[in-house]
Amino acid sequence: MKTRSSFSVFLSAVPLACALLIAGCATSPPAPQAVVKPVFPSPPDEARFYYERSIYTSADVVKEDKNAGLRRMLTGESRLGEGMGKPYGVAVYHGRLFVSDTAEKAVMVFDIPGEKFFKIGEDEPGRLMMPIGLDVDAKGDLYVVDATAKQVMVYDKDGRYLRSLGSGKYFSRPSGIAVDAEGARVYVVDTGSVTNDEHHVRVFDAKDGKHLLDIGKRGSAKGEFNLPRDVTIGQDGLIYVVDGGNFRVQAFRPDGTFVRSFGEVGRRSGQFSRPKEAAVDPDGNIYVVDAAFGNFQIFNTQGQLLLPVGSRSEKDGPAKYMLPAGIAIDADGRVYVADQFFRKVDVYRPAHLPETAGYAVKPAARAEAKPAVKAAQ
Repeated sequence: MKTRSSFSVFLSAVPLACALLIAGCATSPPAPQAVVKPVFPSPPDEARFYYERSIYTSADVVKEDKNAGLRRMLTGESRLGEGMGKPYGVAVYHGRLFVSDTAEKAVMVFDIPGEKFFKIGEDEPGRLMMPIGLDVDAKGDLYVVDATAKQVMVYDKDGRYLRSLGSGKYFSRPSGIAVDAEGARVYVVDTGSVTNDEHHVRVFDAKDGKHLLDIGKRGSAKGEFNLPRDVTIGQDGLIYVVDGGNFRVQAFRPDGTFVRSFGEVGRRSGQFSRPKEAAVDPDGNIYVVDAAFGNFQIFNTQGQLLLPVGSRSEKDGPAKYMLPAGIAIDADGRVYVADQFFRKVDVYRPAHLPETAGYAVKPAARAEAKPAVKAAQ
């Protein structure tokens, strides 16, 4: 259900400061240099989104042992964690971030409020070979497109394998996926190739795996696709498909009836160059990642551009991308964007949401915020 959808600060001391500390001197190590967090749009326009953090490794979410933290402060060591090899798809459920990793052949799970990390798909049954598209339903069950196995693998939110859907009989090159909130229907994009006509969205019963219908066929007319990439379900109940080779997003009713489309090829904001994944926020707006632009663009349901976020860069940094791919939005409106090249997931907070509010906040941060809230009352 895509509709429901840190930047680690390493505290280290210079060698002289470490020596003084070890000798018992009260001198504190130099404070880490502050990171300027981008705001979108830029001032003086009213802020809509704040860059909040980046997640690179398990160390960005897992609580550190106090003794380990003290040792790092004294020795200048960097905190180590398990990182991502080549992240692609993203899904989120109540602060639990799922990231498909095609290099690791697993789904990396960063449980932010639970302060833990684990992997899904390393063991039988349910072993993954090339996880790519992800989505979750209202219960938190995770649906994973395995591009090599040409199946959809289903797990519960803790990684226990439940079942699989589809097979090579149904798919040429499966990629994106969306499941409705009830966990009743699953929509799987078959990207196809330049040498075949398997360019469509295949719809399955999420429980028994029965193939229900197909949406679209290869072509450039209304309701047709050329190398489609992803699918998401709108708050309006429409199915939005990223039609990559036609540089547009198309909307359909659940029965496959074409409704409308927006977008065109180009280099300006509001156009597309290499669109990848899409997601929908709680207000129904549609977010589309563009790998060539190095950003995601926000549109209303009529296709009007509301705001571009991020920029392409050969150097990593907050809201900087070289090869962005996956995107997901949680029920609070936080946005999660994966970049394959920089091997990270950036997190953005909507301006109306306080820093200490929502699912993606560690318990300690919520507890620290409570006295301030009471004082304000």
